Amino acid sequence: MRIIKKKTWPEYFELVLKGKKKFEIRLADFNIQEGDILELEEYDPKTKAYTGRSIRKKAGKIFNTKLMEQMHKKEDIEKYGLYIIQLEDER
Repeated sequence: MRIIKKKTWPEYFELVLKGKKKFEIRLADFNIQEGDILELEEYDPKTKAYTGRSIRKKAGKIFNTKLMEQMHKKEDIEKYGLYIIQLEDER
């Protein structure tokens, strides 16, 4: 298990803190595995400074969207983009 620190903007930090955001979309330019700890450090892009607040979350299942190119034409991905959808139980 590793601790990986990443900055996050205030509006997204608040959603994670309140339990309303249960996924992360990140450029896959670092190594992360299930069970690693992602430490999100609040960063204000207006002041270009960290606020001092942070929150830790355990990484669950990790999907790399590069694999989507095997299922869809690259042109279609470029035209439409991809959704990352959080699934919740129907109530």
